[in-house]
Amino acid sequence: MFTDRFLRYKRGVSLSLEERARLEASITEVQTLDPRKIVIRAGRELDHSTLLVEGILSRYIDDRKGLRQLVAVHVPGDFVDLHAYPLKVLDHDVATMTAATVAIIPHAELDAIIAERPQLGRKLWFSTLIDAAIHRAWLFRLGRLDAMGRVAHFLCETNARLISADLSDGHRFALGLTQTDLAEICGLTNIHVNRVLRQLREEGLCVFRSSLVEIPDPKRLAVRGQFDPAYLYIDETQTHFHESTKAPS
Repeated sequence: MFTDRFLRYKRGVSLSLEERARLEASITEVQTLDPRKIVIRAGRELDHSTLLVEGILSRYIDDRKGLRQLVAVHVPGDFVDLHAYPLKVLDHDVATMTAATVAIIPHAELDAIIAERPQLGRKLWFSTLIDAAIHRAWLFRLGRLDAMGRVAHFLCETNARLISADLSDGHRFALGLTQTDLAEICGLTNIHVNRVLRQLREEGLCVFRSSLVEIPDPKRLAVRGQFDPAYLYIDETQTHFHESTKAPS
């Protein structure tokens, strides 16, 4: 099923089999996309929303010089633009970072779901609230953490999100991003990210090599990145971060 990773059992809210089947039946098209391709243009009117099945997508805004600022990264199981359902247009672009597979769900189908199954409608709303929580964490990461903390926090967050999608065992996961991607995500230069990754490796906190991330001790990395997974509303017993991640006073 294309919806298998959306709100899985490890989330604070999950779908029943009937709800998942109803959402699955609402998919009208499945698209396979190449890396580095624009999926949705800002300002374009939309009549559907996009569920990410495989791959990584980003949301971003270009400045006047054409330089992009990433504002979100999406992993499999995310409803990338569910907020386009009430808004109809986005104020940012959406693009693939890796090869990706997406499922298209028309807004007319979402109308029917909300009318027929209000409980499922509330769960879709829950999904958009998680997006908002991740945005707040993104602001905290860029505004308050040093370079090493930013990278550590992002990798911890990604690990937790992939655990909920059954794409990480808590210590190891595939991440098809480059150091340049990490630099854009964390608001750093490529050279700075290279230095940070080397330091994380030397301190035994994390190894990022050939699109594979290995985290020997997730709790130590979480402390370094001031990462608390509570905002993701994932079952903490599944995240490997459920013990205190705050640095000792």
